[in-house]
Amino acid sequence: MQISDFAPLIVVRDVATSVDFYRRLGFHPAIQWPTYAKLTAGAKVLHLASPGDPPPDRPDLALRAPEGTSPTVTAALVLQVEDCRRACADLVAAGIALLTTPAAPAWGGEVRAFVRDPDGHLIEINEVTSPT
Repeated sequence: MQISDFAPLIVVRDVATSVDFYRRLGFHPAIQWPTYAKLTAGAKVLHLASPGDPPPDRPDLALRAPEGTSPTVTAALVLQVEDCRRACADLVAAGIALLTTPAAPAWGGEVRAFVRDPDGHLIEINEVTSPT
């Protein structure tokens, strides 16, 4: 199999609330329905879907949003930016709370900070830097 691209789908409790949040991160809605949205950031795509019971083409697999207060996550979205500190200042100005301030980890090569969306999905704001 050769993959040409991929676009994550995340499950959210309220599509309109999530679209508003992701707009503040720089995404633009290409499609928005009450139970689904397709967002774009440049050529990249993010799908948002409401929780739902299994459809016929995926029996026994229901979509569920994470519990927003859980200290555990099973996946994260990593958003690459040119300047993490600037991007985080813009996010704070847009009313988005940071979980951590931008910092370079001990292993170097990046500056990163973290936020959570309204459903608790972890989002890393990441800037690639020169390795130290």
